[in-house]
Order: sequence, then structure tokens, then C-alpha cells
Amino acid sequence: MDLLFAFAVTLLAAVLISDLADRTVLSTAVLFLVVGFVLGSGVLGILPEDPNDPVVKTLPELALFAILFTDGMRVGLRDLSSAWRLPGRALFFGLPLTMILIAFMAHFLTGLTWAEALLLGAVLSPTDPVFAAAIVGREGVPYRLRHLLNVESGLNDGLALPVVLILIDVVSEDPIQLGTVLLELLAGIAVGIAIPYVFIKLEETRFLSASKGYQPLHAFALGLVILAITLVTGANEFLAAFAGGMTVATISSGVREDFQKFGELVAELLKLASIMVFGALISTEVLFADVGWSGWVFALLVIFAARPIAILLSLLGSRLDRREWAAAAWFGPKGFASLVYALLVFHTPSSQSSLMFHLSALAIGLSILLHSSTDVVTAQWLMKHMKNGDSPGS
Repeated sequence: MDLLFAFAVTLLAAVLISDLADRTVLSTAVLFLVVGFVLGSGVLGILPEDPNDPVVKTLPELALFAILFTDGMRVGLRDLSSAWRLPGRALFFGLPLTMILIAFMAHFLTGLTWAEALLLGAVLSPTDPVFAAAIVGREGVPYRLRHLLNVESGLNDGLALPVVLILIDVVSEDPIQLGTVLLELLAGIAVGIAIPYVFIKLEETRFLSASKGYQPLHAFALGLVILAITLVTGANEFLAAFAGGMTVATISSGVREDFQKFGELVAELLKLASIMVFGALISTEVLFADVGWSGWVFALLVIFAARPIAILLSLLGSRLDRREWAAAAWFGPKGFASLVYALLVFHTPSSQSSLMFHLSALAIGLSILLHSSTDVVTAQWLMKHMKNGDSPGS
């Protein structure tokens, strides 16, 4: 009840300041993070602060399912066939390079083994489209930059997930068979593809169709069916969500468009509630005693070095000008997927699971504060130079 009341009041406050936040450095995501920190173990101790609490475990997982489903729906296979060069570089060269750079930093600064460091790199390498929304959603920002960030952030969560799950099995002191993990991943992809395909094709027959009032619920119902089947069968629900979203976007642009606003609102509500819970998990002990100075250096390097270096190398020779490159390099926010992946790591039976979670929590928290407070300023900077004719933007 305390969590519900705190979330309701904070949500109302976020609604009231949302217009101002769209024009300034204020951020609704930061508001939920700070409220969670104040009400959690950081200050008052009112909200749940145990990562093993059912609310703490279930809510972020539901939110990640919703976000991966809507992320997958951002980009269908047809969309990927056009203007793919820049996002492809960022995803297939920049993403692995970011993982490796973070792993080097983690290994030499925190003493984690190479497998644990690579796991941390996989957790922290995906970017979050929400914290770059002011850039991706503004017409005045160069299209190629918006397309790059949108496609990259929409797909890298799903691409990083199998790596995270496999490495969790590698570092676990009670590992399951790697074949079982791979089977669950493949089953998730199969469920995610099959369910939307079958039901959307059914609707295309002359006997079945959704009325106008129910059209926004079509994809929502598909998502619920996918989630239910994965829970029953043991297939990986996150890859199923991602594959399901991409399948919907590929075979039915109408279902995608009908669901877009409704789906993004559902995902946003779950995400904000989870960010509040995440804030409640961050205590002063985590910030100072548990991670130490080396943890702070690591978190800052993750934000200020790993992403910029990876993007610089992956986009060498592209047509991006220096301002577009700077924006692409900076907006590698560690967002919601990383948060849930960190919670998965925390529940891993490993002697270093707590340290890996706390290092992730520090990097994610700093990223939310820094990136969600600079997106509007960066977008205005880019748009100003566009108006002056300094960037082609196409």
C-alpha cells in the first residue's frame, strides 16, 4: 500500500511537471528515482528495499517484457532493409565493443573474473530509447541521427539478452546445462514468432476482425498470450516478447499503429514504477561502502569512455558530422533493460553477484541522472545548428 500511494502521488506530480520537463533539464524519470531513494533504504526506509521481495522481482520483469515487446514493434524487417548501415554498425560492432571495453574496466578496477566482467559488460551495454526520447522524437534533429538511436536502442536490449543469460549460467556456482539455456532462448523466439503470425493471419480472413474500439487491444492480447505460454512452457519470456514485437511490426503495420500509443503508455507506467523500486534499493552503503572508489571510477568510465570510444570506432567513415557523432556517443544511457538484467544477476548463485549488482546499480543510477537531464539541451543544441544550416540532417 505504501508503494501504491507513493507511486500514485509521484505519477500525479510527474504529469503536472511533464510539459516543463519536455522543455528543460527536469526529468520525470529522475523524479521517480529520487523519490524511491528517499523513501527507500537511502533515507526513510518506507518502500521495499530487499531485491528478493516479490514486488521488487516481479514488477521489473513485467516492465521489461512490456518494453521489449514495444521495442521489437518499433522496427520490423521491412524497416531494417532501409537506412540500415549506421544502426548496423552500432549494433554489430559498437555493441560488442562496448561489452568488451566495460569488461576490461570491470576486471582491472574491481577484480572480477573475466567471465564476471563480461557479464557486467553485457548488462551495461544496451541503451535505452526512453532517455533519448527528446532527441529521437524531435523532427528538427537530423533524421539519420534519430534513426540511428531509435533502431539501435530498440534492438540492442534483445541482442544483449542471450549473452547475459548464457554468462549468468557460466558464472553461476550452481549452473544448469548450457543446452537447456539455449533451448529456452530458441523456444522463446519460436513462441514470439508463431503466436502473432497465427492470430494476425486469422484476422485477415473474412470471418474475423477487430472492431475499432478493440483494435488497440489486439497487440496487447497477443503479448499476454505470449507471456502466458512462456510461463507454462518455460520458454524465455523476454526473447519471446522481443521476437513477438518484431513479428507484429513485420506482418501488420496496422496492428502496430493501433497499439503504439496504448502500448507505450503501459510500458511507461511499468517502467516508472520499477525505477521507483530501483531507487529504493540504492542505499548510502551501496553508494560508498560496497563499491568503493574503484566502483565510482568504473561507473564514470562506463558512461564517459566506453560508449564514446565504441561509437567513434564503429562509425568511422560515416557521414555523421561532429555534432551528430557527439550526440550519438553521449546518448548511450543505461536504462531499464540493464536494471532488470542487473536484478537477474543479483539472484545468480555466485559469490560476486552482490558486487556485480551494486556496480550495475551505481552506473545505471548515474546514467539516469545524467542522460535524462541533458536530452532536451542536446536536442535544442542540434536543432539550433540545423536552423543555421550547419548540418544536412538527412
